[in-house]
Amino acid sequence: MNVIEFENVTKGFGGVNVLDGLSFSVEKGEIFVILGPSGTGKSVTLKHIVGLLEPDSGEVRTTAEHIGYLFQSGALLAWMTVAENVALPLRETTRLTEREIEAKVEDALNAVGLLDAADKYPSEISGGMQKRAGLARAIVCEADVILYDEPTSGLDPVTSAHITKLIGDVNASRSMTSVVVTHDLASALTIASRIMLVKNGRCVLCAKPDEFLASTDPDVAEFVAATKGAMR
Repeated sequence: MNVIEFENVTKGFGGVNVLDGLSFSVEKGEIFVILGPSGTGKSVTLKHIVGLLEPDSGEVRTTAEHIGYLFQSGALLAWMTVAENVALPLRETTRLTEREIEAKVEDALNAVGLLDAADKYPSEISGGMQKRAGLARAIVCEADVILYDEPTSGLDPVTSAHITKLIGDVNASRSMTSVVVTHDLASALTIASRIMLVKNGRCVLCAKPDEFLASTDPDVAEFVAATKGAMR
């Protein structure tokens, strides 16, 4: 069952197409990873899924009821504690009682290992912890789809590995569907059900991790070689 479908989607800015006939589908329960060079339309794709952008042509379809979004920066409000940041969407969009909100916040923070940081402010926690707090906020409304925009960007390799594992654990334990935009090939190969390489706004290849690595497509081979070179 497909949760998300893109059919020949085109989107341009200033006369330049960022998405140029992009087509793909995401199945319920999978972790779908989108790879590609900078400026190739990965984040624009996420914004179409969540409805922040609409295509110039083509169609985007989703059966998701609740979509969570983990921004690249974490996007925490500096004047709120971690718990208050996580509670914000519940206070803004539901009529839950404070006791019910507190229970859901505790559950979400526990899921990402941040209960001990509930009363801290964003400036008092590390970048990796900020990403985890952002993830707690994304799942607190019981989203069935989570969109991740560069979840390991700016993190050291150990913290990146922890975040990658957390994405996989949360997806499995909460029966979610995840779409992950990243430059991190190692992360993609670790957790992806399927990997899509996007170049010039088009899908170059969409395949399982082992098939992706084995591909002889020149664009895939170039991306893999460049990424592995940067990791040395």
